[in-house]
Amino acid sequence: MTGHLGVTDMRRINASGLALLSSEEGMGLFDLARFAEPAYVLAAKLDTAALGRSENIPPLLSGLVSRTAPVRNTAATIETGGLARRLVSMTDEQRTTFLIDLVRTHAAAVLGLSGTSGVDAGRAFKEAGFDSLTALELRNRLTAATDVRLPATLVFDHPTPTSLAERLLSEVLGEQAGTAGPVVATAASDEPIAIVAMSCRFPGGVAGPEDLWRLVDTGTDAMSGFPVDRGWDVEGLYDPDPDVAGKSYVVEGGFLDDVAGFDSAFFGISPREAI
Repeated sequence: MTGHLGVTDMRRINASGLALLSSEEGMGLFDLARFAEPAYVLAAKLDTAALGRSENIPPLLSGLVSRTAPVRNTAATIETGGLARRLVSMTDEQRTTFLIDLVRTHAAAVLGLSGTSGVDAGRAFKEAGFDSLTALELRNRLTAATDVRLPATLVFDHPTPTSLAERLLSEVLGEQAGTAGPVVATAASDEPIAIVAMSCRFPGGVAGPEDLWRLVDTGTDAMSGFPVDRGWDVEGLYDPDPDVAGKSYVVEGGFLDDVAGFDSAFFGISPREAI
């Protein structure tokens, strides 16, 4: 079930205070739970030190840890009830900058980035590598940081850090926020259309439109054997029986060359998602 998780995923799980269980440990705890008398059993390995450092301790586990470190009053951590007072003392521009920085800081932490440079204020969270789970984690972090009750659909309703910052400003200050409504961009109906670039990648070594035309023009067969750069067990992949699970009953197909040779940063894909 967890074989697809990468190093970043493992690091995020460990940082939550819930240490990883090996398959043997999990099965052993399952066997013990079958004979336990309580109606509800939680089989987990807890790292109470990491749990104590977490910004969002689940209420169920809050009694297992005690906080000793002071809460820092920074863009990433704001004292309870202090956000509204802090924003009131700022200009409109300072409020916007502060809240965008707050959102970018927590978004970068969720994605496992070392800094906020990988989270642009105007780029959609989805393009940065967010999915439904990481979107919910960002909501939880912002709820804890701002002491504002936020909906689970927050990141989908406000898909960029700038849009989300405007929502936070409205939630905290209400009518005092004075934020402007969205600007709708329109284009003239007679505006000419210009094709500035075309690109494509297909099996058979096709890396652009010219390659695709040559392949079609010459009638080239783009099928090939299984690639050896995917980490697949090529030797053990084939089985002539089509009903055998996890096997292929064919020995060739259409595969892209250099499948990992793309610029993930250019497409707004986080390092975690690129892997």
